[in-house]
Amino acid sequence: MSFLTPFLARQKNFPTATLLTRHLSSATTRTTTSKLHERYTFTPPPSLSPESQNDDIPTKPNKKKPKPRYRPPSSLDRNGRKPVRSDLPFDFRFSYTESSEKVRPIGLRGPKYSPFGPGRVDRAWTGVCAPAVDPKVELLEAKEEPKMEQQRKKRRGWVQGEPLSTAERKALVLQGERGKTKRQINLGRDGLTHNMLDVIHKHWKYSEVVRIKCMGVPTVDMKNVCTQLEDKTYGKVISRHGGTIILYRGRNYNPNHRPVIPLMLWKPQEPVYPRLIKTTIEGLSIEETKEMRKRGLAVPVLTKLAKNGYYAYLVPMVRDAFLSSELVRIDCTGLERSDYKKIGCKLRDLVPCILVTFDKEQIVVWRGMDYKPPEDGYFFKDKESFDDYDDHLDAGVGKRERDTFKMMYLLPRLMLLFGYEAQKMFFNHVSFVALKVEKKHSERCQVETDFVVTIVQYKD
Repeated sequence: MSFLTPFLARQKNFPTATLLTRHLSSATTRTTTSKLHERYTFTPPPSLSPESQNDDIPTKPNKKKPKPRYRPPSSLDRNGRKPVRSDLPFDFRFSYTESSEKVRPIGLRGPKYSPFGPGRVDRAWTGVCAPAVDPKVELLEAKEEPKMEQQRKKRRGWVQGEPLSTAERKALVLQGERGKTKRQINLGRDGLTHNMLDVIHKHWKYSEVVRIKCMGVPTVDMKNVCTQLEDKTYGKVISRHGGTIILYRGRNYNPNHRPVIPLMLWKPQEPVYPRLIKTTIEGLSIEETKEMRKRGLAVPVLTKLAKNGYYAYLVPMVRDAFLSSELVRIDCTGLERSDYKKIGCKLRDLVPCILVTFDKEQIVVWRGMDYKPPEDGYFFKDKESFDDYDDHLDAGVGKRERDTFKMMYLLPRLMLLFGYEAQKMFFNHVSFVALKVEKKHSERCQVETDFVVTIVQYKD
């Protein structure tokens, strides 16, 4: 049992032993920390020291400000800037070719929010346009219109300067062809828009001419497209082949002094216009109107329109068809409804005719009760070179000679309608005029002379 005595003694003195060990351990920790501080100058961090747990640790103030939230840039924030002032002498519209000043809307689809943005332009938006004259001044509205036209003509004449010679015109046309440059502006269903004016001036900064490709609805009336381009940009159309137009900026054009054109930020809502097709056609009863619509949908198709195509041939084609039929149907399958409605509206004004229906993606038009073909005609040329020959021809040749050259473009259609008799009558008329024109303009217009001589040889 002698070997158990130390163990028993340890068991008896267990509480005192534990207290002594705790006291010694605390003393050793203090001595070790002091020794560490004396020998190595080591200071424990405040988080590990038991004495500093109760003390308040001073915190440094956060000097970094919170980062503001990202806000995308907006063109509506003017930041105290004044509204843009433009001295262009015409009313700002979304489209200059697809809107007419003669047709007034009967209402608006929403409030009059300016598409230029609030406070960006010094012109008020009326829901249709931003007039150059204050719309509140009603008395000056009728007097300012001729003044603005005179201002536009005067500015355009100064920008164009002296007229181009034939050699200069041909050189500029070659410069704007597709093989020479890739710069091109596409004119689509909206026609000549307001923002497109700014794009044209940007192209003129680097080149004297710009090529414009016209497609879709505006090509029904290419004469209006060329007129609006020249009127609103002060340029000059020097060539047109189909829907491709080459627009010249002018001799005195300076890109550093180009006009100020404020941009539209969004497309404005179209106003409400009167209905194109009424319940009953004027002069007919309800039953006769229904019967005419049924017959119109059963008439053979005159032509089928392709999407984004070239429709300049449509007006003369409808006029020729009215010589043999009172109803004409045009197939518009695949086109937007708004597109063939605009085409029908243009046909109503240019042919002229009466719209019958737009059902089943078809345009059906009626020539009316007492139809008379227009006397002026619609001699549309698919290609216009705008050479100086036209001026020489008008100066030296009479009305009969000019009518003959117009008849040359009508010959295929006359042969289609009247057959061999029209061909025979045409060449009998041309034989005398051809010899007369050949003697007067053999030196200036060699191309036209060769063509006329060919006709005379064919007759013989």
